[in-house]
Amino acid sequence: MYFVTYQYNAFNEGGILTEDEKKVLPITTIGKLMGLKFPERLIDFIPIATDKLLADIQNKMAENPNLGINLSLVKLLAPIPKPPRNIFCLGKNYADHAKEIKNIPSLTELPESPIYFSKLPTSVTGPDTVILSHAKATKEIDYEVELAIIIGKEGSDIPKEKAEAYIFGYTIANDITARDLQKKHSQWYKGKSLDTFCPLGPKILHKSALKLPFNIALTCRVNGEIRQHSTTSHMIFDIPTIISDLSKGITLLPGDIILTGTPAGVGCARKPPLFLQHGDKIEAEIEKIGVLRNIIE
Repeated sequence: MYFVTYQYNAFNEGGILTEDEKKVLPITTIGKLMGLKFPERLIDFIPIATDKLLADIQNKMAENPNLGINLSLVKLLAPIPKPPRNIFCLGKNYADHAKEIKNIPSLTELPESPIYFSKLPTSVTGPDTVILSHAKATKEIDYEVELAIIIGKEGSDIPKEKAEAYIFGYTIANDITARDLQKKHSQWYKGKSLDTFCPLGPKILHKSALKLPFNIALTCRVNGEIRQHSTTSHMIFDIPTIISDLSKGITLLPGDIILTGTPAGVGCARKPPLFLQHGDKIEAEIEKIGVLRNIIE
């Protein structure tokens, strides 16, 4: 099942794509068909989306194959356009990427434990939107394709073997980074959190379609040229480890977003560096999820 947030007639709502992925069925409409009242926003639906409820929804959608809004008539937004909390992120979670960014201070060793930082909620933007260049703030904008975890239920001190139970699904993120700001400040927060520096989407793939453990491909293209290509099997810390470690003493909430790191091939590590420029078209693609497209303003 694919979940989206979309705009239709100036109204934003959560929805589920039909099996052929040509239409979207509003969550509220599905609720009415089932005699239930579902929330309009996807982030409010996630906490109630039990396996049984989703199975009932799939059956109801199969009984009503002609319902839905044609995707050509809607604008897809970030699945969670306004996260209520900062986005959790992992640094240096692919060994090849960790080795290629030794020129950034304090990043010379492979991590023995996960490295965490965060991005502001205001950094989120959706598919087919512009990434602001922020010319007054940075001259070195870089790309990072990442698999993003969407948390499905509240939990803390989560054992690795139970981690999947706390996941709702997965989407694509592009951890856009101002490398000059990342070097300038001892914390990565500023360089990672500029407005529009966290494209998300275009949809969330429910965990039932991507059971752990899995190995899927990640690719980033700039103007059609492949810059990054790897698979999730190359993560240093896998998804159960990330969720278990992060949740020690921290309560994860439904709708929380966790970026799991990026593979080698980033612009700052190339010789000479290849930073994003005005008009560049970036495609972040993850197998089974889709393609997230954005352009540098």
